[in-house]
Amino acid sequence: MNHRFVNDARLGIRVPQLDKPWEDYSAEEQEAILLEWEAIRGLIPDRIAALERQINEKQDALGREADFARSCRLNAEVAELASIINDLWIWYRVSPNISFEKATAVKSKTR
Repeated sequence: MNHRFVNDARLGIRVPQLDKPWEDYSAEEQEAILLEWEAIRGLIPDRIAALERQINEKQDALGREADFARSCRLNAEVAELASIINDLWIWYRVSPNISFEKATAVKSKTR
């Protein structure tokens, strides 16, 4: 079922990309999609933890940085990592009770 999920390089996970409304998939297809999504979803907390470690490293560097331009870059990098974490939490909360059509709409808003 990999063809129903595409790699999102920014988020570091695969996200659903459905080619028709959720209700048009058979019960077997829905089950297979949800099974794959749960496997992907299970990876999100580890991805968030890795990003949080990167934020901590950048914040430590920011605390030692004397160059204003470099401080601004580090701060922007921290903000981007925090944004990615926020988007990952949104995807993590996408459950079988929410259609993937709505989740795909969230994805298009984060681009």
